[in-house]
Amino acid sequence: MSTAAPELLIRQVRWEAQDVISLLLEDPEGAPLPGWEPGAHIDLVLPSGTVRQYSLCGDPADEHSYRIAVLREAAGRGGSAEVHTLRPGNRVGYRPPRNLFPLADSEHHLLIAGGIGITPLLAMARELTARGASWSLLYGGRSRASMAFVDEARALGPDVVVVPQDELGHPDLAGALAAAPAGTAVHCCGPEPLLRAAAEATRTALGEEAFHYERFGAAPVDPDAVVDPDEAFEVELRRSGVVLPVPADRSLLEVVREVDPDVAFSCEDGFCGSCETKVLEGVPDHRDSVLTKAERESGTTMMICVGRSRTPRLVLDV
Repeated sequence: MSTAAPELLIRQVRWEAQDVISLLLEDPEGAPLPGWEPGAHIDLVLPSGTVRQYSLCGDPADEHSYRIAVLREAAGRGGSAEVHTLRPGNRVGYRPPRNLFPLADSEHHLLIAGGIGITPLLAMARELTARGASWSLLYGGRSRASMAFVDEARALGPDVVVVPQDELGHPDLAGALAAAPAGTAVHCCGPEPLLRAAAEATRTALGEEAFHYERFGAAPVDPDAVVDPDEAFEVELRRSGVVLPVPADRSLLEVVREVDPDVAFSCEDGFCGSCETKVLEGVPDHRDSVLTKAERESGTTMMICVGRSRTPRLVLDV
């Protein structure tokens, strides 16, 4: 990525669990950082130019530092491995916090975490405790050694259930949801099997609207889903007035970057939200896993890394 980004100074690197480190990040000059709310993440621009998203897991009230935690993914694309080479005193670029996973308004919150999915939920638990709100946490992981922030989570409230898989099996989602009072909002973050199971259990116990989630990867492809073949269309970039063809074998993002190489993007799989772009005219074909049903139906914004067009021309605010 060639986008210029402000820098953060790495003040501290600390082991939190097996293969998990946390980074404490500050402005190099000690200036206050942009504010954020629980569920938010920052885009980290690594020395290699790689951009990755990491949930903020510190205290939103601390205006001088951000904290993130990163699991080294052996089968990943290299971003987490690069983060694990960083040391105090290094600098990294970043883009300010964005929140695609905000806390819902509710009388009670059930937080369900799987592995490194604890990161946004830890900030939520801290905020709910500060409010004096009612909440509980169900936290599963492969083993105790692999589960970060267990003691920190337990210190925030009495209703924290920790379930290491090698000792206790999988978390009892049905039991936790059956015990949840009416009006509970469920916030879940973790691997895809957990998200699917928690969504189904929530749907049965509380209704689909109670479930709020964030995934750390692209949604799995449904082998039975009928997908329309990609077709060519035109994109107009309103700010420059340029009109470009988007062939069937190229992404909208690729074409837009020919005119605006600094347009923000990262995952290229439609789950991080970095490339969200305002739609001025036309009907987008949404293929991301970020936007809600209502946001898709409004057609006012789209993820251009995977989205296409249902009309012959799409006009973007670029």
